[in-house]
Amino acid sequence: MTGPERARLSQRAALASVGMALTLLVAKSWAAIATDSTAMLGSLADTGLDLIASIVTLIGVRIAALPADHDHRFGHGKAEALVALGQVVLITISALGIGWRAIDRLLHGAETANPEIGIGVSVFAMAGTLLLLSYQKRVIARTGSIAIQTDNLHYASDLYLNGAVIAALVIDHYLKISGADAVFGVIIALWLLWGAWSSAGASVDQLMDAEWPPEKREAFLAACADYPELKGIHDVRTRTSGVHDFIQFHVWVPEDWTVREAHDRLDRVEEALQQRFPGTEILLHLDPEGHTDREGMLPHHLTERR
Repeated sequence: MTGPERARLSQRAALASVGMALTLLVAKSWAAIATDSTAMLGSLADTGLDLIASIVTLIGVRIAALPADHDHRFGHGKAEALVALGQVVLITISALGIGWRAIDRLLHGAETANPEIGIGVSVFAMAGTLLLLSYQKRVIARTGSIAIQTDNLHYASDLYLNGAVIAALVIDHYLKISGADAVFGVIIALWLLWGAWSSAGASVDQLMDAEWPPEKREAFLAACADYPELKGIHDVRTRTSGVHDFIQFHVWVPEDWTVREAHDRLDRVEEALQQRFPGTEILLHLDPEGHTDREGMLPHHLTERR
């Protein structure tokens, strides 16, 4: 898949998130006023942050799709990781606010009203969210966008959140168990905090230029084994920025090859690998056969081809 196509799909997914968040914000605002439910209020707050996060995600994927320029020679891919971290902050703020209100109501007591409105809106929200999640999953499978992945995790948690609202209203209003709404509000807040913590890892890895996952790295090295010119590959380093992958390595070449021969042979190999791994920028360095650069070398277990 080409870079522009990835960008187009990611932007469409972000636009779909914005549209869904706007729809649910209106519906849940009505339900929160009608029911006076802490759990529904928490769901409303979460949806409000969904809207902000989705707008930020849309901006982020647009920036990440910009081509490399004079000041950003490796592109703008890390904008997605920054956006994802921004989402984590918003989710955390939302969770703390919901938890505070839920605990206050648990201590001082409060009753809900019109539970059928809250239940109906929550069922509607779950149906809409399932449609959005299905679409996002297809986009993620094709683009690998970390911003859409984080957005997907947040919306996936909304299914449990809306289910919790339904349970809270049924238990509190129909089963007459006092405090159930507030207790579910606390549970929702804790769930959001856990989701924020879980989502932060991938973003930090990108910003810190973490290595590819082992299976991804091994898949690339296995492909390299198909080319005799790369039998001396070593000092392999990888990183990801947005939807763009980067890999650099050294490769031994026979000392009797001319510079032109080495260039032409490895240029063809590089083109073939880029066909097999679209969106991957490959940077290789030629070494005379048997030569290693000691200064700045990585530990042996990180550089050898397994």
